[in-house]
Amino acid sequence: MPAFREFVLKVHQRCNLACDYCYVYELADQSWRDRPPAMSPEVWRRAAYRIGEHVSRHGLDHVDVVLHGGEPLLAGRESLTRLVGDLRSVVPAARFSTQTNGALLDARMLDALAGLGVRIGVSLDGPAGQHDRHRRHRDGRGSHALADRALRLLAGHPAYAGILCTVDPATDPVAVYESLLDHRPPRIDLLLPHAHWGALPAPGTAEWLIAVFDRWYDAPRRETGIRLFEEVISLVLGGPSRSDQVGLSPVAVAVIESDGTIEQVDSLKATYPGAAATGLNVFDHDLDAATRHPGIVARQSGLTALAASCLSCPVHDICGAGHYAHRWRPGGGFRNPSVYCADLRRLIDHIGARVAGDLERRAHA
Repeated sequence: MPAFREFVLKVHQRCNLACDYCYVYELADQSWRDRPPAMSPEVWRRAAYRIGEHVSRHGLDHVDVVLHGGEPLLAGRESLTRLVGDLRSVVPAARFSTQTNGALLDARMLDALAGLGVRIGVSLDGPAGQHDRHRRHRDGRGSHALADRALRLLAGHPAYAGILCTVDPATDPVAVYESLLDHRPPRIDLLLPHAHWGALPAPGTAEWLIAVFDRWYDAPRRETGIRLFEEVISLVLGGPSRSDQVGLSPVAVAVIESDGTIEQVDSLKATYPGAAATGLNVFDHDLDAATRHPGIVARQSGLTALAASCLSCPVHDICGAGHYAHRWRPGGGFRNPSVYCADLRRLIDHIGARVAGDLERRAHA
């Protein structure tokens, strides 16, 4: 099986927000309650050993290590500094990043992370009124002001990785996109809310994405990258994909929880309790054991993992049945089309038509 090339370390299991769409705390799997709040040095050093062993065994020139949570910055500057230093001493090929809600990102934290070579992404869902619809504190207070402060601190900084925005079809798509542009992100990731056939998404996702695509694509100059759109364009043109939202590329990601448990991608926690579990841990098992786990093998299977209805679809090699978690059906497993199937088809057809039209015009220019 293909080697893992990305490792998500759950450096802190708790969060200082209570976002209502969070797959870790608000949806089906509640295993976070039984794990230590923070990853201990014993765990991260054993994780470093296993990652280094995996890199050496497979001759990897680099791997990505994502400091994740919960809210990873709750781990604190001292622990994060020690963790990154310990991992880098064992895995020099590691590239580090983190995804934060921004609440704890101040100048000292930024200096510490940037000094360690950690790239920083911030989650922001649009202007205050739209962001605060979902991303709130437990007492109901919005968190936009904190994310806004963090992004103003990051603007133009070499450590700035970009913005993660969760799509809400009830919001104004162009207003959301343009508010994100105010923060000069080098890249935007648009995340579809984690839904499945037992918990259907709100309608209007295709219209929302198409509106943002047209605004982005028609801009007189490149304002930012949007990963989902760039991946679809690459696939439409016959190129590869590196996304878990579209395409058939293997998903080479392992999650290491705060107690050392090795799991599949934790978005699977949106489906049912234990969906991400492998029964493995960094103390007793190497990472090659995880590559042989049936759930991970299924994620690597490409066409053979698709439902018959997907295989008969003319854009199945572009769509790839969408995000794996979005295929789940209670009592029917993951061998289903994405619950966003119709939305993805409309988006892919729209992008394909726009790109084809441009290519034809250039051919006749």
